[in-house]
Amino acid sequence: MIKIFLIVSLVIFQASKAEIPQILPLKTQAAVIDRLLAEKIQTVLPQLMRHNGIDMWIVIAREYNEDPVIRTMLPAIWHAARRRTVLVMFDQGVDESGKDLGVETMAVARYDVGQVFKKSWDKDKQPDQWARLAEIIKEKQPKKIGLNYSRYFGQADGLTHAEYKGFMESIPDSVQNKVVSAEMLAINWMETRTASEMAIYPQIVHIAHDILATGLSEVAIQPGVTSTEDLAWWYREHIKSLKLDTWFHPSVSIQRADKEQFDHLRTFDKRAAENIIQPGDLIHVDLGITYLRLNTDTQQHAYVLKAGEQQAPAYLIQALKKANRLQDILTVNFKVGRTGNEVLAMSRRQAINEGLKPAIYTHPIGYYGHGAGSTVGMWDSQDGVPHTGDYPLHANTAYAIELNAATYIKEWDKEIRIMLEEDAFFDGERVEYINGRQTSLLLIPRQNRSHLSQ
Repeated sequence: MIKIFLIVSLVIFQASKAEIPQILPLKTQAAVIDRLLAEKIQTVLPQLMRHNGIDMWIVIAREYNEDPVIRTMLPAIWHAARRRTVLVMFDQGVDESGKDLGVETMAVARYDVGQVFKKSWDKDKQPDQWARLAEIIKEKQPKKIGLNYSRYFGQADGLTHAEYKGFMESIPDSVQNKVVSAEMLAINWMETRTASEMAIYPQIVHIAHDILATGLSEVAIQPGVTSTEDLAWWYREHIKSLKLDTWFHPSVSIQRADKEQFDHLRTFDKRAAENIIQPGDLIHVDLGITYLRLNTDTQQHAYVLKAGEQQAPAYLIQALKKANRLQDILTVNFKVGRTGNEVLAMSRRQAINEGLKPAIYTHPIGYYGHGAGSTVGMWDSQDGVPHTGDYPLHANTAYAIELNAATYIKEWDKEIRIMLEEDAFFDGERVEYINGRQTSLLLIPRQNRSHLSQ
């Protein structure tokens, strides 16, 4: 993909050094979302369309059966498409003087779709919506028409069978030959982050970090009383009280000095009776919020102090250092053009050679928590992920750096996993954590609040 150069200044907020960003009123949130969309359509979309050789991109969806792409293009006050909503983006190229004419954006709908997509259908003059779309195609004479269908990338496969049929039946054979999959264009659109988005993203991740840390404290946890399920629901209630949303139900799990061995699947089990939080427990939380149409995905750990303790045991501190080292190995291997599977293999090989026991399952993040782009492993696919793992890394993309490192704890006579996940931005040269990462265990009760670092 063409490298889109951004001048990005990522402000790394430290929990101990910066105030928690204010959550904006809903009206202001809507204005921000619409501004970001309009800017991205104007500044990023032309390059993406030209790189993919598609001069007309058509996105079609019916009400409450949204294409994943159209959800990123609707105005903030729309909660769904209306009736059948058809968005047409046509690259006008450059004129004779070399002036870039940009992308013309049209809505084959009864009304404007926000400020970006202008109404281009008068039902009184042309009752047939499909016929009007065919007229626009005839008028613009595109060379390639991209539609959202894909075998392997779900977020690029939003065009339903009935809508595809309706479209193809409405256009002549000469136009049908121009229809191609917009798979790569759709992924590029969703994975690319703009400079304006990256000015905001650190604040969103900062909020998520603060929510996570507050829950992993005496504010939400009373050892001997609070269960892992209680804490998960505390997060849900707290996030809702802030007028924010979660994109998945929070996960809370415990590792402790008992005979139970780690099982990735069982970290999501309820078992409330067995999971009362106790002194000496290592608690793990997986949490993600949605704000300003961007998502976070974070996993961190806390230790519940026993009587007389003022810090976590040295063996747990060392286990966290190993997981941080695995993060470093992974992120230094990010390079434009490398596939997720190549990065996975390189990172695992290096980590194993250093004596670590790694599992890497990193994914893109942005408009969706599990976003479009290159998959760098899955927890149950450590030898590579077909198709989505074969997709190359691009500049100006965000990832949830998700992984775990196993460590044998002699004092517990068992192996534990430090499971970390932090949101990061890849500018094409290096990976920067958007709001720092966990490098020391949170303590319950809290001894200090300085737990994040770049």
